Amino acid sequence: MNERPLALLPELLLLAGAVTTLLTGAFLPRNRQWVARLIAVGALLAAVLATLPVVGERSTVYAHSYALDPATTAARLLIPLAGLLVVGIAAGPVAGNRRETEFYVLTLLAVLGAVLLAGASDLLLLAVAYLLSSVPLAGLAGWGRDRRGAEAALKVYLLGALAGVGLLAGAALLTALGGGTSDYDRLAVGLAGAPSAAVAVGVVGLLAGLLFKIGAVPGHFWVPDAVQGASVPAGALLTTVPKLGGLLAAYRLFAVAVPADVVDWPLLVAVLAAVTMTLGNFAAFGQADPRRLLAYSTVAQVGYLLMAVAVADRADSALPALLVYLAGYAATNLGAFAVLAAEPHDTLDGYRGLARRRPWLVGALTICLLGLVGTPPTAVFAGKLTVFTAAWDGGLAWLVVVAAVNTVASLFYYLRWLVPTYTSAGRHPATDGRSGTVAAAPAAGVALVGAVLTVPLYQLVPQVLAH
Repeated sequence: MNERPLALLPELLLLAGAVTTLLTGAFLPRNRQWVARLIAVGALLAAVLATLPVVGERSTVYAHSYALDPATTAARLLIPLAGLLVVGIAAGPVAGNRRETEFYVLTLLAVLGAVLLAGASDLLLLAVAYLLSSVPLAGLAGWGRDRRGAEAALKVYLLGALAGVGLLAGAALLTALGGGTSDYDRLAVGLAGAPSAAVAVGVVGLLAGLLFKIGAVPGHFWVPDAVQGASVPAGALLTTVPKLGGLLAAYRLFAVAVPADVVDWPLLVAVLAAVTMTLGNFAAFGQADPRRLLAYSTVAQVGYLLMAVAVADRADSALPALLVYLAGYAATNLGAFAVLAAEPHDTLDGYRGLARRRPWLVGALTICLLGLVGTPPTAVFAGKLTVFTAAWDGGLAWLVVVAAVNTVASLFYYLRWLVPTYTSAGRHPATDGRSGTVAAAPAAGVALVGAVLTVPLYQLVPQVLAH
């Protein structure tokens, strides 16, 4: 059975951190909830440090249900680091709230669920990880306990439950078609002789859950409303952490478990990628609320990321390209939300004249938004370059053309946010000084990380292209 509890040390540390944070916060007065924040930060850092000694390991544990490989290692590093940035963004807006501890607990559980989702190599564990990573998202969406937050939480919960039913049904059907086995390696052998139509139904069921998790068409409906209704730190997590785990889970599922000669899933995923990036970009054109703009931006980014999944079994560079893009996207997207937390406004026009008042904050915003476009030499550009190359090598030249056109089109709505910041200032409502001051540091820091990250990513690009 290969039961090695210490092989799951990073995951166990996240779980222990969540429990400890919850118990600590329950006995602390409101003005000392920062102790719970320190415990959450310690758990996230411990999970990252516990991953470093096992970098490069390739094995499975617990009856082949959990994979220890480069994809899982990347998830163990990227997802907790993204959680750390979310906690940093939340330091101002969440501090002093009577539900501050609950925010950190939900963040830890969402991170744990996303890591398990990325490492699952068994349909049963995939379903459990999906549930673990979904419930905290609904709690975070409604954490503010206001009308908009309640609506956001309801949409996340109901759509997540509906998509989860599809995922469970698909997992059950594929397990039956595979001869009663649910681990990916043996499932691929069992599905090789199964009826194509039945396998296609099971794949669509699994996709229903995964597309909801990553916010891709047609499971994207919750993203703009949830991000707009949730607090800014919660919105930052909703648009980053689930996508990291969900995209790696989708890659592993299709690369290992579903034979492409039984179901033409590469074409299905490629079409979903094209539709997702196109809808996300064009829906963002008319958005006046910066939160909804970033929400649709993340939908479009998922479309680009799905290109690597579409060639999971066709291009050796698909996984490295996906990891490069995920790293750049996480840093850049969280940087944009950090700016939003530092200078919150309900309209893009609220940022008019910000370059005069807070020039370094506008500099961070410029790096992040142009980074999301994929402008050289930002981290997302390195990600797009590698993903586009992998898709081209995988025979999806038409998808690369669609993605290139979408990239150019996306520049329009990012500039709609940037241009007012450099124009003359008008009279706008004042922001919360404490929240803005505390959250501004992560904004600048994450923007700098997003720019500096190009150095190691560009060093990786030649290795990826050489495959």
